[in-house]
Amino acid sequence: MAKAKKLNSMRLLDAREIAYRAHQYDPALRDAREVAAAVGFPAEAVFKTLVAQAVGAKKPVLVMLPANTTLNLKRLAAAVGAKKAVLVAHAEAEKLTGLQVGGISALALTHKRWDSLLDARGAAQSHIVISAGKRGTQLRVETNGLLRLLDCRVVDVADMLED
Repeated sequence: MAKAKKLNSMRLLDAREIAYRAHQYDPALRDAREVAAAVGFPAEAVFKTLVAQAVGAKKPVLVMLPANTTLNLKRLAAAVGAKKAVLVAHAEAEKLTGLQVGGISALALTHKRWDSLLDARGAAQSHIVISAGKRGTQLRVETNGLLRLLDCRVVDVADMLED
């Protein structure tokens, strides 16, 4: 595939001197596990970013969790101090973020000042792979640098998917 066009997420990482490597894949892929296979990383290293919201909250939160997991809404609600949390529907997530599902990235949404949460499985890894903010491009980023840049909270909100 052709070299990746420099995206704002890459410029942000460059400005903060956080090393990353871009990986291209077919943007028609939408399943995070398929994306993981396409970029050559195990599903537990590739993190999808979901848009969720605590019921009654004014702003959504961005939740990053491994491709081979699903979001546990009860634990998410507890993590954000709410009684209930919901996953935002795809169309609404695209409207709120201005990004396509499959390309939603906390790195591309820093201007929104939404809380970013990283599942604990990510904090245990030296590097994780996340969306660059556009379908077809993933970034392998050093986890501690990402945590600092996004001021992420580490939470335990993912359950393993059953195959």
